[in-house]
Amino acid sequence: MAVRPRPVGVGVVGCGMVSKSYFTNLRASPHIALVACADQAIDRAKARAREFGVPRACTTEELLADPGVEMVVNLTIPTAHAEISLAALAAGKHVYSEKPLATTREAATRILDQAETGGLTVACAPDTVLGAGIQTCLRLLEQGDLGEPLSAVGFFFGAGPENFHANPAFFYQPGAGPLLDVGPYYVTTLICLFGPVRRVTSMARILFAERTPQRGPRKGETFKVSTPTWITAVIEFENGAQANLITTFGISGAGLPNLQVYAGKGIMQLPDPNTFGGPVKVRMAGGRSAWREIPLLYKHTDASKDFRALGAIEAAVAIRNGEHARLSGELAYHALDVMLSILESAASARHVEVSSTCRRPPLLPLDTALVAAR
Repeated sequence: MAVRPRPVGVGVVGCGMVSKSYFTNLRASPHIALVACADQAIDRAKARAREFGVPRACTTEELLADPGVEMVVNLTIPTAHAEISLAALAAGKHVYSEKPLATTREAATRILDQAETGGLTVACAPDTVLGAGIQTCLRLLEQGDLGEPLSAVGFFFGAGPENFHANPAFFYQPGAGPLLDVGPYYVTTLICLFGPVRRVTSMARILFAERTPQRGPRKGETFKVSTPTWITAVIEFENGAQANLITTFGISGAGLPNLQVYAGKGIMQLPDPNTFGGPVKVRMAGGRSAWREIPLLYKHTDASKDFRALGAIEAAVAIRNGEHARLSGELAYHALDVMLSILESAASARHVEVSSTCRRPPLLPLDTALVAAR
């Protein structure tokens, strides 16, 4: 009988809204041993520790000094991602970060360089591309029944986080906005579909100069918007394919598809790339062809609609097996480079060449064992 490798000791830094899903899924995985959690607000870390049976709630410095922590799961706000990831790497820890990897190329480069110097793994969300829905789409394209993928469109229309998030103002500042906040799900999925990006061109604007939540914890607190909230981009890939992508905070209910891929023999409609399941729909070429839903080829995310932490689990398995994590730092850097290039194109009114590249992550095997033991 094969012996399962011992679980990877994990410390979670950042115990805010998204952490609940992470704790739920990390705790359920046989590949993970939750060791400690930390937060700027120690009471918040203590509350999560009690809720999920984490042995220790502590400061970030104490967590990084804990020899039982092998990998840090970084769930801080985007502007703190680089600081926490660099501190974890300096302490000899592997890192799995929420998206984006950093908010500047310079900080992201330091993260990758420090990981390489220390022989450590850096992996990064979004891990929705590892879900049954997107993995099914990627495998269908690989099988070739739809023909060569030629182009795509993607639409994210959202009202914005101000009516539900405890701290919505930072979503409207540089380093966030709809492109850097939700765009990673779309851009990373497109890279997995078509490969690395060659160049981009875009236009952008701020739709509303101020936002005032009408409900939620910040109701009535007006704040200024200082980053674009409507971004429309054309993305050209190294293989010649092109995609159009629109992301916005401020408009909802448009009824547009999340993502569609246009191939030589048909069209594929992808599920919301911010989810882990389906539906996946296909329409073959020909005027009389109807949309049909394709049964998912994978079952590993059936247990939960919100499987955040799947990427951290996959990274832990890769670490134990001496392999590269699928959601590599290289992939996360390229996605960040693409998004920053889109913003730069809008600001300069010109095409922007994307200097980085990456490898497309290999498909998960059909019998993947990443499912948490729910």
